[in-house]
Amino acid sequence: MSFLIRVQLPDRPGTLGAVASALGEIGADILSVDVVERGAGLAIDDLVVELPSGRLPDVLITAAESIEGVEVDAVRPYAGVLDTHRELELVEEVAEDPRNGLAVFTEGVPKIIRAGWAVVVSWDGSTARRLTSSSAAPETKLQTPPWLPLARATVLDGEDDWVPETWQELGTELAATPLGKPDRVLLVGRPGGPMFRAAEVARLAHLAGIVSVVLPD
Repeated sequence: MSFLIRVQLPDRPGTLGAVASALGEIGADILSVDVVERGAGLAIDDLVVELPSGRLPDVLITAAESIEGVEVDAVRPYAGVLDTHRELELVEEVAEDPRNGLAVFTEGVPKIIRAGWAVVVSWDGSTARRLTSSSAAPETKLQTPPWLPLARATVLDGEDDWVPETWQELGTELAATPLGKPDRVLLVGRPGGPMFRAAEVARLAHLAGIVSVVLPD
């Protein structure tokens, strides 16, 4: 079974290699590594690892944190591997079929940002209306979100009053970005975490900005 493990580690040569060795000693096979954020002497990396059947994911935390200075932010099941070239492919898919581009984009975003689901909502001044959603998105109807219209990409509080109870029970981390205009917003959810980092939100906003150019109004 594959897991996505997010680690915070000292940004110095050899640390990631030491983590890889520690994971290898418990039989974990690293499928891919993605740098999420770097700064202030620390690095945040996402590793997709395959764990032999019968092994509990807790062993990943123990192994990684056996390296001095390493902390595990989250571990969760993950289908697939990280592909940093997926953004270009998604933009091309949207550009080839702009009329269905919103649905194509919403379905593809979770694979890029490593979220569980995505929805696009519109705001008419009094009501939030769902325009499209990814296949794994919850069908829960949104109440009136206080952050609409949205001026810029941001992380949202997953325990705020507007958040549906079922989302809160799953510990869903949330982020949102305008999709071409403040009253059309992409909302992404990551049930069980990890939290969205600033670099991830910036990446989401950049992608939304590119795609919105070819989307019809």
